Amino acid sequence: MNQIKKVVIIGAGLGGLAAAIRLQSQGIETTVLEKRPKAGGKLHERKLGTHSFDFGPNTITMPHVFKSVLSEAGLNPDRYFTMIKLTQHTQNQFSDGSTLMMSSDPDEMTENLRLIDEQSAQRYPAYLKEVQSLYRLADKHFFHRTFSSWRDYLNPPLGFAMMRARPFESLDRFHRKYFKDERIIRAFNRYATYIGSSPFHAPATFGLIGHLEMNDGVYYTLGGNRKIAEGFYQAAIDLGATVYTDTEAEKIETQNQTATHVVTSSGASYPADAVLLNGDLITQVPRLLKDLHDPSKKKLPEPSVSAFVTMAALNRRLDLHHHHVFFSDRSKEEFADIFERGKYGKDPTIYICTSSKTETDRSPDGDNLFILVNAPPLSEDGKSALEADKVEERLFNKLEEKGLPIRQNLIESQTVDPKTIAASFHAYRGALYGGASNKRKDTFLRPFNRSQEVGNLFFAGGSTHPGGGSPMVVISGLNAADQMINLAKKNL
Repeated sequence: MNQIKKVVIIGAGLGGLAAAIRLQSQGIETTVLEKRPKAGGKLHERKLGTHSFDFGPNTITMPHVFKSVLSEAGLNPDRYFTMIKLTQHTQNQFSDGSTLMMSSDPDEMTENLRLIDEQSAQRYPAYLKEVQSLYRLADKHFFHRTFSSWRDYLNPPLGFAMMRARPFESLDRFHRKYFKDERIIRAFNRYATYIGSSPFHAPATFGLIGHLEMNDGVYYTLGGNRKIAEGFYQAAIDLGATVYTDTEAEKIETQNQTATHVVTSSGASYPADAVLLNGDLITQVPRLLKDLHDPSKKKLPEPSVSAFVTMAALNRRLDLHHHHVFFSDRSKEEFADIFERGKYGKDPTIYICTSSKTETDRSPDGDNLFILVNAPPLSEDGKSALEADKVEERLFNKLEEKGLPIRQNLIESQTVDPKTIAASFHAYRGALYGGASNKRKDTFLRPFNRSQEVGNLFFAGGSTHPGGGSPMVVISGLNAADQMINLAKKNL
């Protein structure tokens, strides 16, 4: 491989921007191409009148990951964004009217559990200890490791760590060891949706998410979580990177299995010593490498869950928490409907993020409800399970049954469905995280971080290692950048 002096990054999502910051800070000339009008990928702002919404990650964990991108590049993170901790972060509301407030204060959370079930409260300290252990295993052996071939898995410490990470136990079964009340189990099982999967099939390894929320905490970025992406973009510019928006990559040109240029839809050509693809690999590799990639020879994975979102601008304030979840009694049937029958749940769990509860200025004239339900991915022929207006009507009906008068206080709304996600982000069948993690091999054996067909092509994003979720996407970008930096040093 030639010396790496110039890198082109396709996609200005969090992974691409993190990589740009790392590369540019190490003196490697970096150009980022982004098809959307603004950098940030899924993490961006939507506005309806005076109401501002964050599209993309609403729950932020692992703040040290985002800050370290800047501090390790010699920058002060506080100049780019400010994060605050939400100790009482999620109100869970059940069909019988009972509630469970999630808190990262262990004493407070124990008391909240005790109000529902004494045995669960007694076992909560053991739960916190175990999920912390799962997180430490993953952080030490898995998150920061890159995989370029199957040989990279032939590492005894890695194999030992993977076996200790409960790969043969489902997340649901893991939670039942500590909690007995079905309502509590539903609240913790929701972590599977953070990686687009079902708690009845995803491995207990993902119990580590419980550590992130309940030990480490849930955070919010003042001005909206999109400020993380805006901060990364500004940091990349400050370091000297070039970012082109409204610029879609159309082809990666190769010679002798080496990427040489990235060509855009306008015909512009950008020379590169290495290329980083920050996007959905399932759709983008065959699109950008048409001459080398034959999709008919590759078995496509089971897609992760998609989402249906309604952003509702209201003219009044409702009795909601910043993060508020309305659970049904049919969570198992809901996941079966999505993953086995390809349809929306009859009585879905509904998540609402109302950031105006923490920061009123986000919507001064009433609440800004970001309403989300898990949605089945598009069918193989690209069809939706249900039309958007029908899903929104069903959601409003359900919420009004729960005492939330949405329609009578609605100024304006906007929906985003799996078709929109597929078209906007080249997302495989509208899935949020590429392939699902319902099988052990899909959890631990995600697509490699480096192409086996093109030696200087690297990958970042939720569809590659280490997986979905905004901190993992950032780590994937840093991992790929570090691979390129190490290769550049070797070739000096």
